[in-house]
This record gives sequence, structure tokens and C-alpha cells, in this order.
Amino acid sequence: MAPKLLLVGGGKMGSALLTGLLAGGWAPVEDLAVSEPDQAQRRRLADAHPGLTVVDGPIGVPDAVLAVKPELAEAVLRTLAAAGVRRVLSIVAGVSAARLEAALDPGSVVVRAMPNTPSLIGAGVAGLSGGSMATAGDLDWAEGILGAVGTVVRLPERQLDAVTGISGSGPAYVFLVAEAMIEAGVTAGLTREVSRQLVVGTILGSARMMAETDEEPADLRAAVTSPGGTTAAAVRTLEFKAVRSAFIEAVAAATERSRQMGR
Repeated sequence: MAPKLLLVGGGKMGSALLTGLLAGGWAPVEDLAVSEPDQAQRRRLADAHPGLTVVDGPIGVPDAVLAVKPELAEAVLRTLAAAGVRRVLSIVAGVSAARLEAALDPGSVVVRAMPNTPSLIGAGVAGLSGGSMATAGDLDWAEGILGAVGTVVRLPERQLDAVTGISGSGPAYVFLVAEAMIEAGVTAGLTREVSRQLVVGTILGSARMMAETDEEPADLRAAVTSPGGTTAAAVRTLEFKAVRSAFIEAVAAATERSRQMGR
């Protein structure tokens, strides 16, 4: 019996989806198969998931997740179309649904999504949009896949570049802040181990406060910032150094780069 879904690309994001789907009850034998050109990675996936079909090319299934590098996407889709794939969930950055549809047979369905790396631990967030042939049922299908590794937000395709700039690239911004805060703690006299523990706990707790309360980030920040206190001094320095503006410009740069990749 052919599997229900072919994951094309067994790298970080493809592997994350695979792990999430298996944890969500998909069966490695009946439901899933992975196409991965790298022999060593095929071996790792097969060893990690006994019974999983891991191949180096397309197989004849109607549904696939495309998780390859942008420059390979259209060529890979043409081989998938020849093998009978008719519906694709693409997590390839920057390549438009129109371009993807053009590489498939007429009438084929494309759904685009932009997940992020916390999907590796089941805590991702993804923007999702449908191509010209996608129906509500197709979006439900795609959300069912991505929901195995995090939260899904539906929105028009024209907004996916901004999603890339905010959440697709966003983990790197948070990690950069964490790096800087850890170094600051060491400079202030803490050991690196203690500084890292404090920074990770602070970021995790702050994220939970935003997620679990109805308060806006600005209000939460204000609640920590006593007049004339230590936090006020720190925030004043960050504002003087234009940190807020730097983040806005960084997201704009990532968004524009995503647009360029899609042309």
C-alpha cells in the first residue's frame, strides 16, 4: 500500500515535520515516506524511525510536502508531477505559489507555508496560504500537517514575505539577543553557566507571560520599569542605541529579501 504523504527533503524542517507527525499518530509504514538525496541522512532517518520508507527519489503518491532549497524547488516539483503528485504543501522560502503551480500538472494544488525552527521541538509557528487552486479542504489538510509541530496562522500569500521576516527569521533575532545578554552577564561578573541559565529562564518566562496573559508587551514592559530604577536605566540605554529601530529595519530587510527570492 502506498503511503498517504511523501516528505520531500529530510533536512531539519522535513525531519521536524516527520517527528511531529509520528508523535501525532501517523504510522511510519502506512502513512509516511521520505525522499532524501543524501545517503547518510537517509540512513539516519531509517535508523531513527524503523519501518519508515526512505528513498532517494519520488514515489507515486498524490500528496507531498516540499522541504528543499529554493533553487531546487521547481525542478523537484517537475519530477514529483511525473510521479503522480497532485497536491503539495511547500515550506520553501520565497518561491511563490504561481511558480510552484507552473512546475506541476494543470489543476494541481499548492499550499504555501512558512514555518520556523522551533518546529524541531513542537513549538513552531507557521503562516499558511493557498494557491489559485486550493480549497478550504486543502488548507485544512495542510494545517493538519503543520499543526503537528506548532501553531498555524492562515493569511493571504502576499503577507508570507512579512511572515518570513517576523517568525521565519525571528528565532535568530531571539538567539542573538540571548547571546548578547549572556555576554553582558559574564561582563558583569557572572559565570557563563549561571548567565546562560538566567537568560534562558528570563526569555522563556517572558514569552509565557505574553502568551498566557491578555496584556500587551508594552504594558508588561512598563510593569517592570519603575521610575528611576534599574530597568528604566537599561531601557533608556537601549532606546538611545536605537535597538527598536534596528529590529524594525532587520525585519524589513528579511521581508524584502524574501520578496527578491520569489521574483
